[in-house]
Amino acid sequence: MIDFKEKLVDLFIEKYDQFERDEIMEIIETPPQEDMGDLALPCFKFAREFRKAPNLIAEEISANLPDNEYFQEIKNMGPYVNFFVNKELIASSVIKNVYAKGEKYGSSTLGEGKNVIVEFSSPNIAKPFSIAHIRTTVIGHALRNIYKFLGFNTIAINHLGDYGTQFGKLIVAFKTWGDKEVVEKDPIPELLKLYVKFHDVAEEKPELEDEAREWFKKLEEGDEEAYQLWEWFREVSLKEFNRIYEMMGIDFDSYAGESFYSDKMDAVIELLEEKGLLEDSEGAKIVDLEEFNMPPALITKSDGSTLYITRDLAAAIYRKETYDFYKNIYVVGSQQILHFQQMFKVLELAGFDWAQDCIHIPFGMVSMEDGTMSTRRGRVVFLEDVLNKAIEKTREIIAEKNPDLPDKEKVAREVGIGAILFQELSHSRIKDYLFSWDTALSFEGETGPYVQYTHARANSVLERANIRTCADIFALDGGEAPADLDAALENNVDFGLLVEDEAYQVIKQIYAFPDTVIKAMKRNEPFLVTRNIIELAQAFNKFYHEYPILVDDPEIRKARLLLVLSAKNVIKIGLNLLGIEAPEKM
Repeated sequence: MIDFKEKLVDLFIEKYDQFERDEIMEIIETPPQEDMGDLALPCFKFAREFRKAPNLIAEEISANLPDNEYFQEIKNMGPYVNFFVNKELIASSVIKNVYAKGEKYGSSTLGEGKNVIVEFSSPNIAKPFSIAHIRTTVIGHALRNIYKFLGFNTIAINHLGDYGTQFGKLIVAFKTWGDKEVVEKDPIPELLKLYVKFHDVAEEKPELEDEAREWFKKLEEGDEEAYQLWEWFREVSLKEFNRIYEMMGIDFDSYAGESFYSDKMDAVIELLEEKGLLEDSEGAKIVDLEEFNMPPALITKSDGSTLYITRDLAAAIYRKETYDFYKNIYVVGSQQILHFQQMFKVLELAGFDWAQDCIHIPFGMVSMEDGTMSTRRGRVVFLEDVLNKAIEKTREIIAEKNPDLPDKEKVAREVGIGAILFQELSHSRIKDYLFSWDTALSFEGETGPYVQYTHARANSVLERANIRTCADIFALDGGEAPADLDAALENNVDFGLLVEDEAYQVIKQIYAFPDTVIKAMKRNEPFLVTRNIIELAQAFNKFYHEYPILVDDPEIRKARLLLVLSAKNVIKIGLNLLGIEAPEKM
């Protein structure tokens, strides 16, 4: 596909070879308004070289750059040289590239040979998989998809919270009040009830806390009964979690949680001791980080027990040794920013230069509108309940708007769950946001159902014309599909029929998609992909309403069908990167 930024730099360097390509590439901007063109070259940087005011420099450059096939107009606007791309050429380039790459449009081999770990979701065993877990789960899954799409070998890790004194409490609670059959019927809510009951009773009977600590000590020492109970808690919890992951189309390469590193922490403590990093502090072991404007990293408590940071240090070292990662990404809430700053600094001080490849991806909180969920599960809003309610509400919408829709249940699941996931990814990850049913399930505005419906609408147009592939477009009116489709696209399509503003806006969004995916990876921000496909859907719908597709004129129909097919394919690719299905009918 033609890189118009590269072509701009070529034109400039040909005339002004005293500048480096990279420095020109770096300063190119996208104008804020359509009437300002497609690319802009600010001239402030050239003031010293030209010894003129930037607006005069812009005037001179625009006058000196030669006519060429890539830009239909070059003109100065104040201190900027603005470039208007050849619309026919970009339409041709985009549609040919979408056809050539198919479902891999926007992908690359950028990450070939590089391992990227993405740690996300990480719920606590025997505790609710609540709405609070949705952001790490959805953002992490989207990032894993984006990195994989760009050629990286991804390892998705669910770092389960399956270790700690809470298991001693749960063992005591289960042995005192539990019933195995009751727990197995509804594991998480029942285990939660037992855990809550432990704390309620412990207020009156503090000796239960000592009993819990004793049982956790037994677990650490390999006591058979303690281990079997812990393993069972983990097993029934994972079964529940996996059902929810399956609903969302998410899987993992590893479920190595906190317990996996229980035998690896002594080595970490010894290493920090050897490096002279550990200091005593009232019996506890710390790494002093005062010179880095951070509080001390607490490695072991005064009783010798370890903490989260100890396990995370062990996990990072293990992951480097096992996977030799290019990046080790933690998708964890913004409340843990200090924890990761401390952890990465300790790794650096311990001499691990790969500490710089460990990246914390923080995100804001999600809250529910008052009254949006009534649940038998107390104050906790279970994620499964949210997903099921979304499916139910979508089912009601379908029954009202399209009762004869084939595969209604499948579509209700794809749209309902897709709506929840899309709402999570339609905000910059660092921002807190308020979950809204009305917004999430709306078929209008910047929502998942709106984008999915746009995909279905495009598909409907193609179905009416009996179009499944690009080749079918050339076989309309009783013709045969061309033997050489590349040649047909090159010689038998008038791309000048796609230069109207509405068509051009669709082309622009499709053209921007590959670069957007790379930006999303570099910034670890799936929202950028969401934004692109929203704008593509909006542009497509405007085009759809302004221009009939299945017209009598075969050349116009051919060009417009090619645009419809391209838009449909890219919307689907974008949705899939976000972990969302693209229904053919809605």
